[in-house]
Amino acid sequence: MDRTVGKELNLAPLQDWGEETEDGAVYSVSLRRQRSQRLSPGERPGGSQAPNRAADAFLHYRTSKVRALRAAPLERLVRELVSGDREQDPGFVPAFLATHRAFVPTARVLGLLLPPPPPPLPSGVEIKKTEGQELNFNKNLRAVVSVLGSWLRDHPQDFHDPPAHSALGSVCTFLGWAAPGGAEAREAKRLLGDFLKEAEREQEEEEQPDPWAGPPGAAQTWPSSPEGCMEEEEGFQGFVPKGPELLDFSVDEVAEQLTLMDVELFSRVRPCECLGSVWSQRDRPGAAGTAPTVRATVAQFNKVTGCVLGSVLGAPGLASPQRAQRLEKWIRIAQRCRELRNFSSLRAILSALQSNPIYRLKRSWGAVSREPLSTFRKLSQIFSDENNHLSSREILSQEEAVEVPQQEDTPRGSLTSKLSSGPVPYLGTFLTDLVMLDTALPDMLEGDLINFEKRRKEWEILARIQQLQRRCQSYCLSPHVPILAALRAQRQLSEEQSYRISRVIEPPAASCPSSPHIRRHISLTKRLSAKLSREKGSSPGGSPRDPSSPTSSLSPGSPPSSPKTKDPPPGTPTASPGPRGPSTKLPLGPDIPGPRAQALPLSGPHVPLSGQQSSDTRVIRVSIDNDHGNLYRSILLTSQDKAPSVVQRALQKHNVVHPWAQDYQLFQVLPGDRELLIPDNANVFYAMSPTAPEDFVLRRKEGARHAPSLSLT
Repeated sequence: MDRTVGKELNLAPLQDWGEETEDGAVYSVSLRRQRSQRLSPGERPGGSQAPNRAADAFLHYRTSKVRALRAAPLERLVRELVSGDREQDPGFVPAFLATHRAFVPTARVLGLLLPPPPPPLPSGVEIKKTEGQELNFNKNLRAVVSVLGSWLRDHPQDFHDPPAHSALGSVCTFLGWAAPGGAEAREAKRLLGDFLKEAEREQEEEEQPDPWAGPPGAAQTWPSSPEGCMEEEEGFQGFVPKGPELLDFSVDEVAEQLTLMDVELFSRVRPCECLGSVWSQRDRPGAAGTAPTVRATVAQFNKVTGCVLGSVLGAPGLASPQRAQRLEKWIRIAQRCRELRNFSSLRAILSALQSNPIYRLKRSWGAVSREPLSTFRKLSQIFSDENNHLSSREILSQEEAVEVPQQEDTPRGSLTSKLSSGPVPYLGTFLTDLVMLDTALPDMLEGDLINFEKRRKEWEILARIQQLQRRCQSYCLSPHVPILAALRAQRQLSEEQSYRISRVIEPPAASCPSSPHIRRHISLTKRLSAKLSREKGSSPGGSPRDPSSPTSSLSPGSPPSSPKTKDPPPGTPTASPGPRGPSTKLPLGPDIPGPRAQALPLSGPHVPLSGQQSSDTRVIRVSIDNDHGNLYRSILLTSQDKAPSVVQRALQKHNVVHPWAQDYQLFQVLPGDRELLIPDNANVFYAMSPTAPEDFVLRRKEGARHAPSLSLT
């Protein structure tokens, strides 16, 4: 369809048109408008233009139909890998390869993708194929080989299945007869050899001591009471660390080593481990090995935060001016991380400085110079949680757009070479968005169709992570062993230990005899669901909201929470040095999605990302009152949802094999150990208390007819 107009059309290049169903698959249809290359009036075939000014008034547009697969059965998705039109839908193959592990194992995909080898012909027998059959067979083989080449190159860890690596073996067998001697076959053999060498190396490392353990005696056990802290102070004063301490090194050296460690860990992150359906399962029993590359980034984040806390609070006998010098140095290190475009360590340092054990030290902050305080406030504004962390998102996008050309003769490690790389992002922002997508959009649609539109949205985030990983490869930093050793040897304080030591350094003011309660672990879920659902502890050691409960979900080396305090550092303006609130611990909360199949529109509801609570949607957390643990599952609640549908979806998320919604009642958990019964057939959105936390519990009705049954998968 061609259209000729007298002036430039102000039309979007791509417009949604609707949906189409074909062979059990659902496609989204769009219209794409492009400038046509048709000759204008007066233009000659050779490219020369006749002197006709009227020709400039004509512009030609061609409108073409574009289809993209939105939902289909697994077999249809795999067939689309081979037979799909990559010009019309170039994002399908990379989106499938990056997200398939969320809904199907790699071995199952290979079983559907790889054709069987042709049977050997008996001697003297020759089967003649027509030219069309031979051409079609070779075309399909080339498509499969092309998909495998992209898969081996972009996601090699999908084939890591020790000790046999059977999936990779089947790929090598296929490529051995379909593309012998090709680049894909060589890559598969090389990858298999790398996996075998990695297994040998890991076995050797298991026999060696942990290099992160630090020197003997570096780990410090702290007393559990303020009096014990006072008694410990004398022994602590006499402790002489082996080797220089972390703050004995220059600001540039510390910031560069932190950036080097963050770059190495971020570059190793497997994007598929960031998927909400994968990352949220890390706290399930037996899931200790889930998402190891993301866990390593989390551990590094907590390590940096712990180093700040340990260096500032680790010497109770320091005078306020001396402690202020330590604060100022950490602020300068944070500023240097900002210059190096390292937003991960920058966020970790700011989180520690904003935590209550450090933030409440009035006399120490009062001795901090004006310039470092101003720098601290500016850096803290980067990670403001307003408008879904809009400030940090915009700054990261601006840093991605910056291209500083690096000269060939630039010396390694020079300032220019360091500033031309990165940025290193704060991974928690991406984890938050991916968990929200997984919570809000269903995996399956009516008719047992895989919701591939959800996978496309996830792929958009994963593709950005991959792009940032490629940019990080251009960093030119060299390791400095003494600094790394000081990082490993730095004392790590627990949440309660940090606050108790802080009270020893500066006791609570007489006008405020009751010090702030130590809030239980508030992780990055605060960013994910503070405005969606409040964090609720699940440890059996006390009431879920009891701040004095002795148990804590903090891991060793994690930063403490920061109860809000009314004590800003003296000598500062009314505004605090940085935004208050809990310090950020990178792990997300234990929201474990289960298999779910919902009859929802393909477009899905609007996804309220972190910090954005839509007026007609909420994300609630529902647990089941049974003997299987107080485990919460997140559900997207709209203003149209009635109690039976909410109960049914909650039971499906909890893997109840035969969910009978009529056998359960829904209660909203209210403060003060109270509950609000949601009547049957009531609209949950309007029946719930809007001021209470969005936490719910399912209880079986008395005399329920059907016995509950939980799936172990």
